[in-house]
Amino acid sequence: MTDILLVLSTFPDLEKARQIGTKLVESQLAACVNLCPGLTSIYRWKGAVETGAEVLAIFKTTSTTYPAMEQRLRELHPYEVPEIVAIPAGHASAAYAQWVAAEVLSPA
Repeated sequence: MTDILLVLSTFPDLEKARQIGTKLVESQLAACVNLCPGLTSIYRWKGAVETGAEVLAIFKTTSTTYPAMEQRLRELHPYEVPEIVAIPAGHASAAYAQWVAAEVLSPA
């Protein structure tokens, strides 16, 4: 079974999340991305507590494709320190795991 990763990243707005998500899917670094607008984030940044509206993106990729996906996401992301958190799926249906693996590039 392929190791599926769920990669979480937040974006400043829906348009930026859509643009980057589309690029990652088109370049086969992610099989799919779910965009979850309407998120409010509370975080500490440079010594101050901040609150802001964000969009959460949930990318589906494989552990073998992840390094290239992370690198490209860092290049495209507008934040100085983007949230990029990869979580192993643990369990997934065999058919879904096969689909994800078929839709992302395998490293040479």
